[in-house]
Amino acid sequence: MSKRKAKDAQLPVGECITELQRILRERLCHQQLPDKPEGVEAQHKHLLELLKRTAVHGESNSVLIVGPRGAGKTMLLKCVLRDLLEEKEIQKNLLQVHLNGLLQTDDRIALKEITRQLHLENVVGDKVFGSFAENLAFLLEALKKGDRSSSRPVLFILDEFDLFAHHKNQTLLYNLFDVSQSAQAPIAVIGITCRLDVLELLEKRVKSRFSHRQIHLLSSLTFDQYLDQVQTQLGLPDDFPDTVFAEDWNDSIKTLCEDKSVEEVLQRHFNSSKDFRSMQMLLMLCLSRVSVAKPAIKPADLLEASRLCFGDAKANMLHGLSILELCLIIAMKHLNDVYEGEPFNLQMVHNEFKKFLQRKSSSMYNFDQPVVMKAFEHLQQLELIRLADGSSAKQQREYQLMRLMVDNSQIMEALQKYPQCPTDVKQWAMSAFG
Repeated sequence: MSKRKAKDAQLPVGECITELQRILRERLCHQQLPDKPEGVEAQHKHLLELLKRTAVHGESNSVLIVGPRGAGKTMLLKCVLRDLLEEKEIQKNLLQVHLNGLLQTDDRIALKEITRQLHLENVVGDKVFGSFAENLAFLLEALKKGDRSSSRPVLFILDEFDLFAHHKNQTLLYNLFDVSQSAQAPIAVIGITCRLDVLELLEKRVKSRFSHRQIHLLSSLTFDQYLDQVQTQLGLPDDFPDTVFAEDWNDSIKTLCEDKSVEEVLQRHFNSSKDFRSMQMLLMLCLSRVSVAKPAIKPADLLEASRLCFGDAKANMLHGLSILELCLIIAMKHLNDVYEGEPFNLQMVHNEFKKFLQRKSSSMYNFDQPVVMKAFEHLQQLELIRLADGSSAKQQREYQLMRLMVDNSQIMEALQKYPQCPTDVKQWAMSAFG
């Protein structure tokens, strides 16, 4: 087939949409790494050199990558590791241990995870160690090569680094930094955190063993760059099987980004968060509406996706409450208005509810005390109410002081959307006094 014919070859729309969905979902859901990270070239170079010194020359290092959520800290590290592991020798020799402060909540769990990731469960067996340091030293010793002279370099990547600082005595951090400083084994400790004051959390003995190297990532993205990124994220590559479809799609995306209403939606997202993941979530919601019957993203799709992204989770939760639970929330709203936000207890809420029943003289909402108590507990489980500061969980249930975690506007919005909400309940909520 000639080149011209190959270029003009068109696939059925269904196949094009399937391939489009595959490419874009991989990019948006699996957070495909860019070929070259933009705007962080200096940080990329610095980190790559640092890790190369550990991987090639066996030099120990420690470094913190600091920046707000969504600034690209993990993306930067993954790009550096990808570039580092391009060399076969490094790939064969380098070991990685990934820990996360949200998962490894104490040093015992962290040590177990280190052992598992280094595949040393059989080596450790049933051995009993006197201390954490002894155990870690044994693990690193076990990584020595056949001639026992040189150890394999290990990268310790600590995500949510600040949470490790809350571990008892900061034993894990102390020992890792101690090993990296004393050159017992070639290791690099890389911490990822969004807390700028993270060094203040470290104990003196831990801080003295840390190299104090920090790589800062701050989002300097402008709105024009943000728009370009949206276009790039939704664009199809040049090697797409059907060039005509790809060109049409890319033109439609360009037109979409120039639409005034779309620009306003994206400006709102940009102002609330420059986080790439929230942008990808928005675009993913748009992409899910693309089908053979509708092979393009329209401004209305983006508006709907934005509405879902900015949806108030607490207000949505109120839609699923029973009438009794909704009445208790309204009673709490009136107590908040009367007592200017002071905490309340179940007894006060129940009395407020009874006042409403007496006025309506309706037997429809008559519930026994245990049923009301159960509804109150359910609201607490949903975290729509919580114990007030200083109130004890040991107190008798009826007298525990609580606070309402939704405001009046959220309650009123939920009432408008509540399916078949009784008129008298709506009127009670709207009345100035309970």
